[in-house]
Amino acid sequence: MGFIDEAKFYVKAGDGGKGCVSFRREKFVPKGGPNGGDGGKGGDVYLVADRNLHSLIDFRFRSHFKAESGQGGQGSDKHGRSGKDCIIRVPLGSVIRDAETGTVLVDLVNPEQSYRIAAGGKGGLGNARFATSTNRAPRKATPGRPGEELWLIIELKLLADVGLIGLPNAGKSTLLSKLSAANPKIASYPFTTLEPQLGVLHFPFTDACIIADIPGLIEGAHQGVGLGHQFLRHIERTSILLHLIDAANPGEQPLLDYRILADELAAYNEELLNRTHLIVLTKIDLIDDRQLTQVKELFATSGLKVLAISAETGTGLPELRDMLGSLLEAQRREEPHDLPG
Repeated sequence: MGFIDEAKFYVKAGDGGKGCVSFRREKFVPKGGPNGGDGGKGGDVYLVADRNLHSLIDFRFRSHFKAESGQGGQGSDKHGRSGKDCIIRVPLGSVIRDAETGTVLVDLVNPEQSYRIAAGGKGGLGNARFATSTNRAPRKATPGRPGEELWLIIELKLLADVGLIGLPNAGKSTLLSKLSAANPKIASYPFTTLEPQLGVLHFPFTDACIIADIPGLIEGAHQGVGLGHQFLRHIERTSILLHLIDAANPGEQPLLDYRILADELAAYNEELLNRTHLIVLTKIDLIDDRQLTQVKELFATSGLKVLAISAETGTGLPELRDMLGSLLEAQRREEPHDLPG
C-alpha cells in the first residue's frame, strides 16, 4: 500500500438544538408564565496534531467527520445539552486547505496543536427569552443554527530533521537502515522506493533526530515526472539535506547526478538551496582508492566538499554521525523553536 500524503475529507459541526415553547403548569397557579429552555450548542470539529502519526492512511478508510448536534430545550427552563465535539487527530506537518478555494487554513507543526476547523451552531432560544411586559405568554421559539460544514484537503509534509535525497539506487534505504533502527525495504529498484521511510538516529550527547528517506528523484521531477513531484514537498521542512551520490558510477556521472538533484530542488523551491547541504559519496566499497580520489577531485574542481562512506562496510559512518550531531546541536541552539518551511 503506497504512502498517502494527500487526502480529501468532509467535516460537519453539530447543529444547535431548537428552543422550547413551554408554560408553567403548576397547581394553584392558573396562569403560569413561559418556561421554555434554550437549545444546546452544536459540537465543534477540532484538528489535533499527533506526533505518533506518520501518514494519512486513516483517511483512506474514513472521509466524513461529524460532531454531535445540541439537544432541544425543555420546559421548566431546562436548556438542552451541548453536542460532543469531534476530534480528528492528524500527523505533525499536516497542512489543511479549503477544498473549494485552495486557501491554507492551518499548518499543524507543533505536538498537540489544536485548531477548530468547524464551529458548532448556536442553540435556539426558548420562549422564556421572549417574555415582555406586554407579551407575557409568548409562543415564539427559534430553531438552532446549523453547524459549519466544508470539504478539506489535508497535505502531509514530513517533519524530519535530516532528509536523504538521491537518484534511484543511490543507497538511501541502506544508509537509513545503518544509521537508525528503521527497517526499509532494500532492493535494486529499477525506478524508486514508493514511500518515504522514517528512522531515528540517536546521539550520545544531544537529542535524537528523525531521518527521512525521501523517494528517489528523477530528472524532471519538479514538473511531475515520475514520483518526484508527489514527494518533493516532504523535503520542505528538513533542516539538513544529504545528497547521496553513487560513487561507483563511471566518469563524470557522480557530478552530473549531483547537478540533477540540485537543479530539481531549485526548480521546485529555491528556498531549499538555503538549507544545510552535505554531499555524501556512497558505495565506495565498490571502487578502489584511485577511483575514489578521482571522484573527490571531480567535485573539488567545482568547489564542492564531499564525505565518502560505505553503508555496507561502515566506512565513514562514524564521521557522518558526528557531523550530523554537531550540525543539529548548533541549529537547535540558534533556532530552538523554528521549523523550516
